Amino acid sequence: MTQTSQARVVDRLAQHRLLAAAPHQELEWLAARGHLVTLRAGDVLTPKSGPVKGVYIVLSGHLTIHVNRGAGPRKVMEWRGGDVTGILPYSRVVAPPGAVVAHEPSEVWALERGALPDLIRDCPEVTSILVHLMVDRARHFTSSDFLDEKLVSLGKLAAGLAHELNNPASVVTRNTRELEGAVLELELAARDLGASGLSAAQATVLDTIRVRCMERSPQPALTPLQRGDREESFADWLQQHDADAVMAGPLAESAATAEYLDDLANALTGHTLRSALRWVAAACQVRQLLAQTQTAAARVHALVTAVKAFTYMDQAIAPAPVDLEKSLADTVTVLAGKARAKSVRLGLEVQPNLASIRAVGGELNQVWANLIENAIDAVPEGGQVTITARREGNEEVVRIIDNGPGVPLEMQTRIFDPFFTTKPVGQGTGLGLDIVRRLVRRADGSIEMSSTPGHTEFRVAFEVPVPGAGTGAKPPG
Repeated sequence: MTQTSQARVVDRLAQHRLLAAAPHQELEWLAARGHLVTLRAGDVLTPKSGPVKGVYIVLSGHLTIHVNRGAGPRKVMEWRGGDVTGILPYSRVVAPPGAVVAHEPSEVWALERGALPDLIRDCPEVTSILVHLMVDRARHFTSSDFLDEKLVSLGKLAAGLAHELNNPASVVTRNTRELEGAVLELELAARDLGASGLSAAQATVLDTIRVRCMERSPQPALTPLQRGDREESFADWLQQHDADAVMAGPLAESAATAEYLDDLANALTGHTLRSALRWVAAACQVRQLLAQTQTAAARVHALVTAVKAFTYMDQAIAPAPVDLEKSLADTVTVLAGKARAKSVRLGLEVQPNLASIRAVGGELNQVWANLIENAIDAVPEGGQVTITARREGNEEVVRIIDNGPGVPLEMQTRIFDPFFTTKPVGQGTGLGLDIVRRLVRRADGSIEMSSTPGHTEFRVAFEVPVPGAGTGAKPPG
């Protein structure tokens, strides 16, 4: 490079937003050891696969990184004239999270990676500027990663919740529609029965049998075959007494027995018996529809309550004592639908009276959600995932164990690396376990993994707070 050319580069570096405050001799050092890279729109400065070959001082133009983490490409970083990208002093970066691409014609002054030791020795002011820049960049990427992972988790949570809510909501919708007809039938049956002119004794027998039939059945849930046999038995009884066999369905779903109906037949005969049977069957059907609706509505309420607790909705995002048992239980409730869809047995065993963990509740639940969801994904149909929490020495320890095929030995050392995933393309961002480790560390905890075929275990441990040390945690029982 001629002296004139080098002087022009120094002048441009002296006008650079970040480097303008550096001593003139350090700018001359950069000008003497770098070279100009000219990029057209669409040119790749550094591919996603890497490696990052040097320090890139952006003189003009616009460079961007777009990353697709499951929801389409999203810009996570950009640089314009006056910025610096690439490898920075003391950085261990090997490859970027996405390709660094010129968004428009750009000029970059490039310093090769091998010159970094000399840069650190000869240019302390430039080194200081770049180190501060590296800290800011790490903070930016960390914030971006947290946001992306939260969005991915939120999307999965929303999809799972929609599926879980669909079944009880469908029951409520169907039953309210059927209740209109059932209530009308009950009114007509009551009118017909009232015209029968029951005696006081007959009315007493009828009311006693109605109450018995509408009691909650103590018998266990019937299989479809058992339910069919029970309905067929009632249909035969009704036909023997010249009554409509359509009433067999409501009676079979109630606590009615053949003995109850025999008692009714002993007290009433003919049209009066048929009217009484119609009234009892209609009352049973209304009761059944209401009970099913109440159960479904309670399920919706339980799910909404669990999700609200899981996300810590309407609560400040600040560390506070978190009940470990409730935190795990809420997460298991939210993910139970996914486990059922895969016929996975999901077990939770928590030692009573564990100490509270000081953490951001929503972040701690995100840890459990990622680990449990990964375990569900890892096991085959009908697999087993077990979550345990207990006191071990001076730590509260949560273990998430699955009986899947395990993590290959050569991958185990990389399992917490950013952007590393064992899932097929498009099914994992590679951020989950990296985020999990960061969130655990933010709560002053530790996480480790061990895996062999048939047994993969993630162990998350938190030191038990000392009672009265200002943590607000409750002492262990």
